[in-house]
Amino acid sequence: MSDTDLPPVLLEFPAPGVALLRLNRPQATNALSLELQALLSRHFSELGSDPAVRCILLTGGDKVFAAGGDITSMAGVGPIEIVQRHTERVWAPIQHCPKPVIAAVCGYAYGGGCELAMHADLIVAGRGAKFCQPEIRIGIMPGIGGTQRLVRAVGKVKAMRMALTGQPITAEEAWVAGLVSDLVDDERVQDHALELAKVIAAMPALAAEQIKEVILAGMDAPLETGLALERKANALLFASQDQKEGMQAFIEKRVARFEGR
Repeated sequence: MSDTDLPPVLLEFPAPGVALLRLNRPQATNALSLELQALLSRHFSELGSDPAVRCILLTGGDKVFAAGGDITSMAGVGPIEIVQRHTERVWAPIQHCPKPVIAAVCGYAYGGGCELAMHADLIVAGRGAKFCQPEIRIGIMPGIGGTQRLVRAVGKVKAMRMALTGQPITAEEAWVAGLVSDLVDDERVQDHALELAKVIAAMPALAAEQIKEVILAGMDAPLETGLALERKANALLFASQDQKEGMQAFIEKRVARFEGR
């Protein structure tokens, strides 16, 4: 069976606690068709509520992450139909996924592909990867967070330059700007991202989820509000079995056995 005979999103479990979602439209450079988006949304809904899943790894494969939205499905569409597609609802399970998400990016992450990568908590990029918001070149603008998440990631002037010119930036530039968390050789992207996912999956799940929630909630809040959220979440974790196990293991100089409780 060829890749084109398979669903547009493939789900694997390559390691304990790690779910791997692989975009699978090689014939269309992983363009984000409506079918692909719906399936990705469904997977994130299910994985986000699965207690066995501790970390989600998202990739497009070794050659391309995603080359953007499916232009053929948008070219003749009017504004009402665009509104009625409710992409915010489709992407909500990705945006609000409580589990740590890692994007492994090789090749192009353009348009919707760049926006999808920015939904992840960490981005591992190959040195040959490129990031771009080219929507202005076809008469539109980013519509799935490409203006809002980008400015929060790289700052106003770099976000403006990317969005107003439609020109790509290299993985090195993305790393320097703070868009990318890990920069590795292209052939190391998948292995490096999986190793990172294994490390996170081995951590206490409740602590990982609280860390993610507080960082994201505090980003746009006043400092004092963010610090209050942090204190409350930290105190809450002292009710977990994993906190007792982690501290006892530290005292006894042994490896902790976290169970997510």
